[in-house]
Amino acid sequence: MNHSLEFYIGGRWTAALGSARMEVINPATETPCAQIALGGPADVDAAVAAAKAAFPAYGVAPREARLALLRRILEAYNERSEALAEAVSLEMGAPIPFAREAQVWAGRVHLEATIEALESYEFSRRRGTSLIVREPIGVCALITPWNWPLNQIVCKVAPALAAGCCVVLKPSEIAPLSGLLFAEIMLAAGTPPGVFNLVNGTGADVGQPMSSHADVDMVSFTGSTRAGILVAKAAADTVKRVAQELGGKSPNILLPDADFASAVKAGVLACFANSGQSCDAPTRMLVPADRHEEACALAKAAAEAVKVGDPRAPGVDLGPVVSRMQFDKIQRLIGAAIGEGTRLLTGGIGRPEGLGVGYYVKPTVFADVKRDAIVAREEVFGPVLAISPYRDEDEAVDIANDTVYGLASYISSRDIDHARAVATRLRTGTVNINYPAWDIRAPFGGYKQSGNGREYADFGIDDYCEVKAVVGWEGAA
Repeated sequence: MNHSLEFYIGGRWTAALGSARMEVINPATETPCAQIALGGPADVDAAVAAAKAAFPAYGVAPREARLALLRRILEAYNERSEALAEAVSLEMGAPIPFAREAQVWAGRVHLEATIEALESYEFSRRRGTSLIVREPIGVCALITPWNWPLNQIVCKVAPALAAGCCVVLKPSEIAPLSGLLFAEIMLAAGTPPGVFNLVNGTGADVGQPMSSHADVDMVSFTGSTRAGILVAKAAADTVKRVAQELGGKSPNILLPDADFASAVKAGVLACFANSGQSCDAPTRMLVPADRHEEACALAKAAAEAVKVGDPRAPGVDLGPVVSRMQFDKIQRLIGAAIGEGTRLLTGGIGRPEGLGVGYYVKPTVFADVKRDAIVAREEVFGPVLAISPYRDEDEAVDIANDTVYGLASYISSRDIDHARAVATRLRTGTVNINYPAWDIRAPFGGYKQSGNGREYADFGIDDYCEVKAVVGWEGAA
């Protein structure tokens, strides 16, 4: 990584203004794999100034110019896809096939969906005698997480550029390598200077100054609800727009007529995917009380068939979690659940057998989980599933909605009309029926403490636009 000690500002790689450094830890080996520079408020000032200077020209660039840029970015992204996969695997421990087919794939399809949306996006329309116009909001601060680094970078950068905004990106300092590669892609694609900028650093030293900066018009943040609250508070004094995609504790309702053999296994694998490090993972499986033990047996078998190990080894399903801090948090929550008396079906505290080094977590399933249990309330962000029985459909819906979060929910049923009826009762931004394929063109975002705003395709472009009404347009002549 040639530029790991630099930032990308104003169309070129520049030295950090301070001397702070941080080692990037390979979670599979617990050893450093790179070193990055950490920025501060002065670096943020330089990046925001570059974006502000670029905005007057880029903000009025015609649609075709923005489409051409996004198409060049997609071409450059595809050319670097294997390097991106290697970076994601190295920085967060994703098995190489998963890094290629899910992590890198997600960035690619977001670019494709944004290009498709921009081709027909309605920036102006008539209503009565007025012209309603959508215009770019301006300079945007983008703060992205470590768990799906390319997904979150692209689903912010692409719609912002599609709308005509200029951006400053802060990737997670825990998994920054894919972000640095993305900056190289932006340079290779001929992105106009200042339209895209990148500063690495911590939330306190870079994220907070970005959020509070007077010349930033919008902040888009993905991460924990706790950090999202801090971002919103930092942004409040300048009354800027704040879009947030935060935590989740997603329920997975198996209705009595579901095919339990397939639905339970699919639910376990969906919960554990990405080592359980997905904000919309179905971590609470709700099953009819009279089928609880059947579901538990199926879930235990599915979990024990999952292979955890070296991300570069063939046949591995799950790699490590991203960091020592994350590993310790998961261990603490598993231990607390056991301490509460929650029934452990499989997994538990400690690393899987044969894995003495690396932040590896045992695929873990709890049964008979009460709604006030710690694993039913807190976002574990690891391969930990909680199975809870329900007496009837009303109780299932009540348990599902009994959370501060509202990002996603899941329903399994052989009766699609029944599933659709239950979907109308769930207070989440996304409802998934019978484990559908990821729809990159559907809006993504949450209710309640899971955030606000929506990402993906045209919904993402909407978030980066201001709405102007030119009243009297018809009679202006």
